[in-house]
Amino acid sequence: MRIVSLLPSATEIVCAIGLGDELVGITHECDYPPEVVGKPVMTRSVHDLAGASSRDIHRLVTATVHGGSSLYALDEAALAAAEPDLILTQELCRVCAVSYRQVNEVARAIDADITVVSLEPTSIEGILHTITTVGSMTEAEDAAIDLVESLRARLGAVGQAVEARRDAGGRSPRVVALEWLDPPFTAGHWVPEQIRQAGGWELLGDAGEPSRQTTWDAVAEVDPEMLLLLPCGFHLKETLHEWSGTRRPPGWADFTAVRRGHVFALDGSAYFSRPGPRVIDGIELLAEIFDPDAFVDVAPFGSWTPVED
Repeated sequence: MRIVSLLPSATEIVCAIGLGDELVGITHECDYPPEVVGKPVMTRSVHDLAGASSRDIHRLVTATVHGGSSLYALDEAALAAAEPDLILTQELCRVCAVSYRQVNEVARAIDADITVVSLEPTSIEGILHTITTVGSMTEAEDAAIDLVESLRARLGAVGQAVEARRDAGGRSPRVVALEWLDPPFTAGHWVPEQIRQAGGWELLGDAGEPSRQTTWDAVAEVDPEMLLLLPCGFHLKETLHEWSGTRRPPGWADFTAVRRGHVFALDGSAYFSRPGPRVIDGIELLAEIFDPDAFVDVAPFGSWTPVED
């Protein structure tokens, strides 16, 4: 089967179930696993965002989406040359991928027999279901089921340790996770669930709901014990760079998380933004932050770091 993935998360899923060799097209943002580098690229960014600040990117995204456009362009010639049997994409968010309608129209023009599948998980269970869906669409159901079972086993191991801590009198840290920095956005979709599964208590984000704009006053009002910086699409190095240029809000030094040295920068792109297998790595990463005595070296190397202000 010839597979084109128009989502970094779908690319990760396809490779995780052993179908990397059948992947004939990816997006310009697909950077994992490393073996996908060099495969034909089907998309490009409409805007040059290199060096743009969080505030500038937010303004551009807002204007683009409100104008009914997409941030990404589809290379129709490259898609036709790939001769796909299956295209994996999504239709909910114009910020995250090429327009679903455009993909459908181009696919129909190339070959009416091309299957276009929209993947729309909003929860951890939905992500696991997405993996089995991709497996069923690619005749790799056994591999997909095996992968899901291994991910559930890892989830279970984290859950047992978290429960043991609670039984011993431990408490859940009060957390605020920010999926954008300027302006600040709360965590959404599966991220609050990741925090809960890892043993934390997310104060502002709503599980299953989109991330939404908030204010530093709202963060100050709930006064979290831990503040997690995991901007959507940013790897750790990019997060640190962006945070270094972000103006601190009034009263910053009085935040409990700041006073305790519990402000953390995370690799949002790899472990939180993409609804694929590595969301489980994200849960393990969070568990290590929340309870470093119980979870030793379970986070991927270089995936998080304390932020000193």
